[in-house]
Amino acid sequence: MKILVTAKRVIDPNIRVQVLPDGSAIAAEHAKKTLNPFDEVAIEQAVRMKEAGHVSEIIAVTIGTAGAEEVLRTALAFGVDRALLIGAEHDLEPLAVSRVLAELIEREEPDWVLMGKQASDDDSNQTGQMLAQRLGWGQATFACALSLVDGELHVTREVDGGKKTLAVKPPAVVTADLGLNEPRYIKLPNLMKAKKKPIERLELDDLGVDVSPRFEQLGLAEPQPRQGAGIRVESAEELVAKLRDEGQL
Repeated sequence: MKILVTAKRVIDPNIRVQVLPDGSAIAAEHAKKTLNPFDEVAIEQAVRMKEAGHVSEIIAVTIGTAGAEEVLRTALAFGVDRALLIGAEHDLEPLAVSRVLAELIEREEPDWVLMGKQASDDDSNQTGQMLAQRLGWGQATFACALSLVDGELHVTREVDGGKKTLAVKPPAVVTADLGLNEPRYIKLPNLMKAKKKPIERLELDDLGVDVSPRFEQLGLAEPQPRQGAGIRVESAEELVAKLRDEGQL
């Protein structure tokens, strides 16, 4: 079984981002970058399946500039077999990403795609679903548990009423939630070995897909500072009374 996993490079979610003075974008040039936490969970799950003997090859792919090699090195240190960088000088919208991945999947022919349910920078939560539709594959999203049973993936996902388990036959797209596993701590020797491993590279032109944007971003602004201090109430009844008195209910 061959699995393709995604590895997006994002601004570290643990730091506070700032908007450029002109409001055109996030000040990302000098911000610390890291592997998207949701993709990290997906990569860990793919490696665990390989260690259990269910997977023969794992391919990690990212789309971005040369700096995105950093997250591919991390994926290699986790234990993926191959890493592929698709060169792009600007961020792509989810629809464009799904087109790029679909073309790559046609070339690589994996049995499964395992990816984070969303990226921590834009929180779009769209690419996995768009990719499955484009390929005509089954999909199981928001996976919090995953097992292989008789050639099927049994995917447990959290829903409003509790948890629901789906059986998905290959080929399919599965998106991982943070609760799926706890990624391992990567040891320094594995990181050093990953630095010496080759990374394949393709350009968007090589794939021949349309990645032109469909949306125009008009501007960004930081949240307004909080006006005044909060107050403490002693009961739910008092809270409801205050909200009603202030015209919020």
